Amino acid sequence: MLFLIAYDRTRGVVATKRVFADSERQTAEDARLALELDLNRRAIKASSEHALRQTHRRYFEDFAQLARSSASSTGDR
Repeated sequence: MLFLIAYDRTRGVVATKRVFADSERQTAEDARLALELDLNRRAIKASSEHALRQTHRRYFEDFAQLARSSASSTGDR
């Protein structure tokens, strides 16, 4: 079985879930590509670059920076 799951991070829920038989691999891959293209067409809106950096840090920081920031916000060091 193949599963295509779209997770809505804003709401914290699974937005869609589709199940495909192994024999439907091409259909599943086409559905995944269509979903990704749709999501990539949407622009990210923000009042300023600063606001964008606050809400979408993963686009501006590497993994090490994100990990350090996460550890300092939880008190772990």
